[in-house]
This record gives sequence, C-alpha cells and structure tokens, in this order.
Amino acid sequence: MSYTVGQVANLAGVTVRTLHHYGQIGLLEPQDRSGAGYRRYSDEDLQRLQHIMFYRELGFPLDEIATILADPGANTGAHLRRQRELLNNRMARLAAMVAAVEKELEAYTMGIQLTPEEKFEIFGPDYGEDYETEAEQRWGDTDAWAQSQQRTSKLTKQQWIEIKEAGDDLNRRLAAAMQGGATPDSTEAMDLAEEHRLGIQTFYDCPPEMHRGLGEMYVADERFTRTYEDVAPGLAAWLRDAINANADRAKAARA
Repeated sequence: MSYTVGQVANLAGVTVRTLHHYGQIGLLEPQDRSGAGYRRYSDEDLQRLQHIMFYRELGFPLDEIATILADPGANTGAHLRRQRELLNNRMARLAAMVAAVEKELEAYTMGIQLTPEEKFEIFGPDYGEDYETEAEQRWGDTDAWAQSQQRTSKLTKQQWIEIKEAGDDLNRRLAAAMQGGATPDSTEAMDLAEEHRLGIQTFYDCPPEMHRGLGEMYVADERFTRTYEDVAPGLAAWLRDAINANADRAKAARA
C-alpha cells in the first residue's frame, strides 16, 4: 500500500509541513510518486517515520536520528530494542524522581524545617523544592499546618532522619500485613493504622476522623497513591480501608 502526505500526517499526528521538512533534509524522503508527481509513502516509510517519532520523543535531535537510522546494522528489531531500553531507563529515572518528590512533599505538608542540603541528604538526589510551594498553597491556611510549623521547628536533623526511618519501617510492616493476608478490618491492620495516625500526630493533632480524610486522599491523589503503591501494589487502598476500620473502632469505643 502507499499513502499520500495528507494521509500520513493524519495517521501519525504530525503536520504536512513537518513531513515536507523531513523530506527536505533527507530524513524521510519517499521514493514513490503518483502519476501527477506527488509523494507516495510506503509501509516501510511509515515504519521509518515511527522510529523517527520515537527518537524525537526521547529527545534526540534530527541530525542524530539520521545517523542512527543510517546504521546498516540496525534493523527494525534493533531499533525497537534500543527504544525499549531508552524508554525503560527514562521510566526508571522518572519513577525514582517521583518517589523522592512524594516523600519530600509528604514531609513538607507536615512542616519540614530543614535546609536544602539536609533535605537533599535525607530524601535523596532527586529532591526538588518546587513542590513546597504547592504544599503551602494547599494547606497553608489550616490549623494543622500552623501546628506542624510550630512543632517541627524544634526538630533536629537527626530527629528527621529517625522519623523518616520509622515511617519507612511502618510502610514495610503495612505491606507485610497486607501481603500476609490480613484484612483491613483485622486487629493487626487497625493497630498498624493507629500507629500510622500516632505518627502523624508528631506533626499535628490528627483525630480518627481527620485520619479518615487523609486515608481518602491517599487513594484520590495519584501522587500519594504512588508513594504507597511503590511499597506494595494495592497498599494505598488497603491502608485507607484499615484507617476507616480503625476510626470506626475508635468511634464505637467512645459510644
């Protein structure tokens, strides 16, 4: 089969002008012509365009893409394997960055008071300060924020390290309970949820009903969800349910 430049533009989601440019620089110049002299793109041309678009998405400049595609030893399979490796590497870097940012964001919502150098050391090389602005905009006018600012202003760097280690350990035990078959309304799960609540109270008062709201945020906000899903798939929803069960238990005890 062969395709007109307009058909290729629609299929690939690029402009006709882009295809003309690729032809002018020799990156994608179809050899077939219609009876009227118009370009006709073959299946092989479409496959080459797909490789071009993959490499462009990965940030390669056009001249480098031309060099890559000109390699006589690189067939379609070789290109696909290379693209898969590049994409996997990018995803791994992004996943590491997201994990570091989420940990830093969660800590900052609790009023973290560390220097940038200390944050970098504690939360890892992918730490970034951009999310702090969002956190303050989101919670800056709440009583919990004011409490957390006051309480954490007295914490030392070593105390922050210990808090982070304790949180990581609790997350591991939450995952172990879930993977071990404990239901969210089991005593084990509710006790862990209570430990989670008490950990939050290091920063601000968190009664069971407020804790219930945080649990909902863990599944509603994909960034918080990912923090727990990176520990174990399904953990965010399991923890939310355990928090709800623990809040129900506390309510029944007060009745």
